[in-house]
Amino acid sequence: MSLPWDQAADLFTAHLADERRMADKTVETYTAALAEFAAFYLAHAPTDDARQVTADDIRDYLADLYDRNKAASIAKKLAALRSFFAFLKRQKWVDDNPARAVKTPKVRRTLPAIVSVDEALRLVAPHGDDTPQDIRDRAILEMLYGSGLRVSELVALNLDSIDHESRIVRVLGKGSKERLVPVGSHAARAVDNWRRVRTDILRRGHAPDAHALFISREGTRLSVRSVQRMVRARGLETGTRESLHPHALRHSFATHLLSSGADLRAIQEMLGHASLSTTQRYTHVSIDALSRVYDNAHPFAQQPPRMSAAADKHTNTAATAPQGDPNEASTK
Repeated sequence: MSLPWDQAADLFTAHLADERRMADKTVETYTAALAEFAAFYLAHAPTDDARQVTADDIRDYLADLYDRNKAASIAKKLAALRSFFAFLKRQKWVDDNPARAVKTPKVRRTLPAIVSVDEALRLVAPHGDDTPQDIRDRAILEMLYGSGLRVSELVALNLDSIDHESRIVRVLGKGSKERLVPVGSHAARAVDNWRRVRTDILRRGHAPDAHALFISREGTRLSVRSVQRMVRARGLETGTRESLHPHALRHSFATHLLSSGADLRAIQEMLGHASLSTTQRYTHVSIDALSRVYDNAHPFAQQPPRMSAAADKHTNTAATAPQGDPNEASTK
C-alpha cells in the first residue's frame, strides 16, 4: 500500500501540533522543510509514495542545497526529515528511517553574542524624558536581561503573569511548557513603573489587548518584531552594539549567572531548556573568569612550587658529585 507524500506530511504536522505541542513557529519550520524536500523529490521520482524515499534521495537533495545554503541550515532540514521518517516508522508505515543513514554536515559552532554587565547597565539606564515608551522599554530590557526570557515569551506575558509579592514570573515556553522564573528587584520596579503608565494609556480608550502586559500606544500587544527593533535601536543609542538582538540579553543572563557561580542545572531550569547541553552552548565564561579560577586554584599558577629542604639538598649534592668516566662505566 502506498503512502502519498501530502497525506504523510499532514499527519506528521498534526502530530507535532497536537501531540508534541510544538510551538507554531517550529511546526512551520518543519512543514517548510518537508515541502522543500517534496518539491525536489517529486520532480525526480516516479511516484509520490513517501515509503519509497531512500537515503540516496535525501543525499541528492542535500547536495542540491549546498550551493545556496549554509551547513547549519542544511543540518536543520535534515533534522526535520529524520523526525518525519521517525514518526512514519513509529506508525509502522515504513520499515526504516532513510534519513538516519545520511551524515549530518559539519556545523561550525560560534559563541553567541553577549553584553557585559556595564553594557547591560547602559541599556537599562533612563533615556530621554521618561516618556511612556521609554518607561515601557526599560521594563522590557530589564525582563529580558534580568529573567532571561525569550522575546516570544516576553510579548506573551499578561498582567497576571508576574506575582509581585514573590517576584516570580510565570512563563509559557516552547511546547507550551510552563516554568517559573525569578524577577530581580530592578526588573520588578521597572515593571511597576510601566504598569502605572500602562493604566493611563488604557484610560484613553485604547484597550484591544487589555490583558497584555506590554502594549503599544494604541493598546495592542507588542509584537516580537517591534521588540527586536527597539532593542537594536537601544544598542545603537548606547553604543553597546551595532546589531543587538534580544537573544543576546538572554545569553548574557545565563553567562553572568554562571560566571558568578550559579549552578548550571538551575540556569537550565530558568532558561526552560529540555537538555543541559543546550544550556552549555548558551553560556560562555569569560577568559578573565577562567584565568581567575586557575590562578586561585592551581598550585603551579603563580610560581613554581618550592622543594622541601631535604629534596633541595639532595638535588644540589647530585649535581656536584663526580660523575666518573662514562667509557669506564660502559665496560664494566
